[in-house]
Amino acid sequence: MSPTLALHDTATRAKRPFAPIRADRVGLYVCGPTVYDRIHIGNARPLIVFDVLSRLLRHLFKEVTYVRNITDVDDKIMDRAAERGVPIAEVTESTTRQFHADALALNCLPPDHEPRATEHIAGMIRIIEALIANGHAYAKDGHVLFHVPSFAEYGQLSGRDRDEQVAGARVEVAPYKRDPADFVLWKPSADDQPGWDSPWGRGRPGWHIECSAMSEHHLGVPFDIHGGGIDLTFPHHENEIAQTRCAHGLGRMANFWLHNGFVTVNGEKMAKSLGNFTTVEDVLAKAPGEAVRLWTLGTHYRSPLDFSWEGIERAKATLDRFYGALARVKGDWPNEPEPALVEALCDDLNTPKALAVLHDLLGRLNRTNEPEDRSRLLASAALLGLLQNEPEAWLKGGAGDEAAGIEKAIAERLTARKAKNFAEADRIRAELLAKGIILEDGPGGTTWRRGS
Repeated sequence: MSPTLALHDTATRAKRPFAPIRADRVGLYVCGPTVYDRIHIGNARPLIVFDVLSRLLRHLFKEVTYVRNITDVDDKIMDRAAERGVPIAEVTESTTRQFHADALALNCLPPDHEPRATEHIAGMIRIIEALIANGHAYAKDGHVLFHVPSFAEYGQLSGRDRDEQVAGARVEVAPYKRDPADFVLWKPSADDQPGWDSPWGRGRPGWHIECSAMSEHHLGVPFDIHGGGIDLTFPHHENEIAQTRCAHGLGRMANFWLHNGFVTVNGEKMAKSLGNFTTVEDVLAKAPGEAVRLWTLGTHYRSPLDFSWEGIERAKATLDRFYGALARVKGDWPNEPEPALVEALCDDLNTPKALAVLHDLLGRLNRTNEPEDRSRLLASAALLGLLQNEPEAWLKGGAGDEAAGIEKAIAERLTARKAKNFAEADRIRAELLAKGIILEDGPGGTTWRRGS
């Protein structure tokens, strides 16, 4: 019998047992990227965290629908296209491809649905029309705005008072607003900007209404879990709740709200606006994506995570030990994850505790050298999205074409040893070692791997 899943809900500020609205059918929505630039390590954290959550949910429940959107209409995208002097579509398509490549490198499974905002304009218009009809929104000068004072429960998710709401949203002062906290649902587009016909003229949606429409289309409302980074709690998720609840007269939008903590640099939030970010692309040039994933999971998802190259290097060395054991012990058959690891993940995704269980399994495998223990380790690691590579390929560092040269050097060393030219054999070993290639002689011949 599986343990009860308990998750920390931002809305109630408490960890509580999770049960889906519909038995054995779970709906999960996570805010995806705005595709104007490469994602950084801070953006990668929710990708990894909610990938682990989706894996755990699939282990526990019969049917899981995981939705992660793409925001492909936004002023940042228009600005980037103007900077580059290219069409907007070129920016969104190339950036989306890069995002998918980064997600794959981090061992993140694709979601069940990946809607794009531009595919759901009609749904956004319908929600806006309902909000106007219900007295929660108004049209003025080609804009449509949500009237925040019309929703008495606005601010409950983030716990912000009135002054914090206005300051935190960095609201635009505009003559068409009834209240400084009111936010845009629809805005007019110039001829050279993306736009769609609407009852309020040609225009485009505000950011917040996009996720309300896409989550409703794929999951209905209310649904089970809404996730994202803690920076989205206000105003984005607060505004989503206001729109969806007021359009449909609902008491809730999602049963659980999950938010991962910031990735920091020297204690300060990593952000493009602060210029202190490191892109996933830059990290992948120096370390495999699985090392980034392991480093991320070493800290509980709700705690801050300070970026360091040393941490990623330690994660790479740890993975080398795991893959070394997997390469040494052959044979495999289907197995289930270790119950203690599942129990750790069911305790609000306690990945540090789950990793401790994984290390215990590695110790067991090193003691027994049994294929059954190997398969238990692999099944357990799969819930975390780890140890997904072929051990031999990992230990060789994905050398590709370089592998042929290494194998040639090993053959030359063998020839030198047979000729009792040990000085030449030692020279070849030393030359390979200088390149980070470690040779291991055994009864079956010489094998090689990359050093940590």
